[in-house]
Amino acid sequence: MSHVPQPRRALIVWGVGVAAYVVAILNRSSFGVATLEVRDLFGVSSALIASMAVAQLVVYAALQVPVGVLLDRYGPRVLVASGALVMAIGQAVLAVAPVASWVLVGRVLVGAGDALTFVSVVRLVPAWFAPRQVPVITQLTGSIGQLGQVLSAIPVVALLHAEGWRTTFLAVAAVGVLASALALAVIRDAPPASATDAVDDTVPPGDRVGFLARLRAASAAPRDPGALRAVLAEPGTRLAFWMHFSGQFSNHVIVLLWGYAFFVEGEGRSAGEASALLTVNVIAGVIAGPVIGALVGRRPRLRVPLAIGTLLVIGVMWLAVLLPSRPVPWWVLAVFVVVVAVGGPISLVSFDVARSSNPLSRLGAATGFVNTGGFIGAFVTMLLIGLVLDRAGGGVRDLAAFRVAFACVALPWTVGLVGMLHGARTLRRRHPGIDL
Repeated sequence: MSHVPQPRRALIVWGVGVAAYVVAILNRSSFGVATLEVRDLFGVSSALIASMAVAQLVVYAALQVPVGVLLDRYGPRVLVASGALVMAIGQAVLAVAPVASWVLVGRVLVGAGDALTFVSVVRLVPAWFAPRQVPVITQLTGSIGQLGQVLSAIPVVALLHAEGWRTTFLAVAAVGVLASALALAVIRDAPPASATDAVDDTVPPGDRVGFLARLRAASAAPRDPGALRAVLAEPGTRLAFWMHFSGQFSNHVIVLLWGYAFFVEGEGRSAGEASALLTVNVIAGVIAGPVIGALVGRRPRLRVPLAIGTLLVIGVMWLAVLLPSRPVPWWVLAVFVVVVAVGGPISLVSFDVARSSNPLSRLGAATGFVNTGGFIGAFVTMLLIGLVLDRAGGGVRDLAAFRVAFACVALPWTVGLVGMLHGARTLRRRHPGIDL
């Protein structure tokens, strides 16, 4: 194994991990393109379909901390492979589902497998790349993963229309089995012990203990029952949680549930225009990710100012869309979806803050906890919007109803801003020399 150049091996291992993440996003978003088929095949209401999607998110968020603990114990290779296999089983259940309850079980399994994937791939990055490269590679991981949305929107939809429900979801399940096999065959938790080129450049020159040696020592250490408690006590972890919470929740609200309906029913846009806006959102996130990663990689002190500044701009764009009592021009909606899309890559900076604040032996637990932030924010906001929308519109989802319902966004926006400001102040007090 040692005859293969280390940079090449790093790219291969990371590439397979990213491919597994693309498959996870494909699995996560495949249900959204099949809601009409779910309604026709199983005779369920829109409310029940929405409940299935929310159940998937709840499972994902609830498993993040346990997955982080498992990640510290068993490593990324086992969890990535297991996640892909669990998602494949979930999609197979969907394919053969005779009743709607099976569909719910399938989506819960997909959410569970999805929960294992991203934090595990992120954990691979500091093991295989130099610390100065970690922010950029982490952002590339998130950006490339969004190709899974493209796969669900184009080939999955085409297969669904051509071959039907069962064939489509069995095909998606087969892709998951392939991803699991590749992960087991290729991914390794860290380079071999003889590797010397991935040394932590944050270690003082006189200290010859490199990143890999510390990683292997952390992996070999017995399980620390107090690891989670220590992770939660670290102010850098709490700051990272609020950064993830603040950056992600608006984008999830728009992309995963309410954006399309708002554009069509609230703003009076055509289906094509609404789809174009969501496409612009994906493209903006893919472009912004590597740029933000390169910037914070060179200037770590910009991490928190960027997160706070982005949240402020997101708030301004929410006001620009919601304050007018009439539909806004298309270009305003386009700027809005671009701004909320940038919140996604900004939220990934939180993992770099968590990495800087926690020892390697607790990095999985820290990453898992931080990754719950955006999903908790999205889940709570989606439910609030749905409840208010039903009451405000009296069964009619028009612009007036959406304006009242989307006012709920002010609550998580304020909580996230206060959380970041308090977290940054606490972290600076605990670690005066830290770069924020």
